[in-house]
Amino acid sequence: MLNILASTVAALSCTAALANEITVTDVTGREITLDGPAERVILGEGRQIYLLGLLEPDAPFTHVVGWREDFSQADPDNYARYAERFPEIADIPTFGGFKDGTFDVEQAASLEPDVVFMNLEAKAATEDAAYDAKLAQLGIPIIYVDFREDPIAHTIPSMRIMGQVMGDEEAAEAFITFAEEQMARVTDVIDEADPERPSVFIDRAGGYSDECCMSFGPGNFGEYVTLAGGTNIADGIIPGSFGTLNPEQIIAANPEHVVVTGGNWDAYVPGGDWVGVGPGSDMQAARAKLEALTTRTAMTGIQAVEDDNFHAIWHQFYNSPYYFVAVQQLAKWLHPELFEDLDPEATMQELHNRFLPIDYAPGYWVSLHDD
Repeated sequence: MLNILASTVAALSCTAALANEITVTDVTGREITLDGPAERVILGEGRQIYLLGLLEPDAPFTHVVGWREDFSQADPDNYARYAERFPEIADIPTFGGFKDGTFDVEQAASLEPDVVFMNLEAKAATEDAAYDAKLAQLGIPIIYVDFREDPIAHTIPSMRIMGQVMGDEEAAEAFITFAEEQMARVTDVIDEADPERPSVFIDRAGGYSDECCMSFGPGNFGEYVTLAGGTNIADGIIPGSFGTLNPEQIIAANPEHVVVTGGNWDAYVPGGDWVGVGPGSDMQAARAKLEALTTRTAMTGIQAVEDDNFHAIWHQFYNSPYYFVAVQQLAKWLHPELFEDLDPEATMQELHNRFLPIDYAPGYWVSLHDD
């Protein structure tokens, strides 16, 4: 009788454990099973807090036991806002990157994470350095997400993956619904109107260095341009998401619009010529820097400069789940007659009010066409 009772208890315990298991398929198609919602996570990129903050806005750092030190450098303005509300982020252990080979497996193991969230672009370097195998031996799975290499295809699946892993499926679905609705406010109009598509040059991090010019191929901001009803001049020249155009190619293409991606990059290029857009930015200073970029050789005689269709937008839209706001603003610039009633500023405000733990501050874009 005691043996039967013991067997029954063991079977029930096993069934309960299985019931708590979570199995997800990451953006690379790998299937990962966890014992239950993750309690301790490592963020392979600090800016993954953009996703986690949407899922757990009241306490986005509760389960973060370590992260890569990039958020404070690549997006210091938003980092400061998070740090003001959640000062405990200063105590979260930081580590180097997988791509540059400075990740410390022993340090990661000492943090006893349930899972490491890794960005897709680091996969090759992770495998080359055998970080994945070393972590697997320690029982620490890597789950790949992506909101940079192919944000249109992968951001929503990545939100669902993180929602499952963290036990925040409801919050993930609420944000996904909002994102899809906001994107449709552009794509539905473009599909119906089928307007002529102005040519656009996306100047990736213009002014960050003396070299000109980094840009985007058919992916990322290049795809944002297409969705917003424009033609990306680098599509067909740059084969992947990221690459470079030379000044002659830009002059020959004679783009009707130029969109510079910018941010506050004093940590990388102190006092650089980059355009400092982002939350709370000085718009007068940003506009002056944007105007200075029109004098580069690559901008000689192009239509965008002649017509003041020269704009700057927050660089981190390329690497965050807020991509649909960038598509809305691009649509306003490219087709103002079709999107008179569309207000990307209001969209960004609603995004913060409904989903994010920090208050909205304007400053995410500027244009020489502004009055």
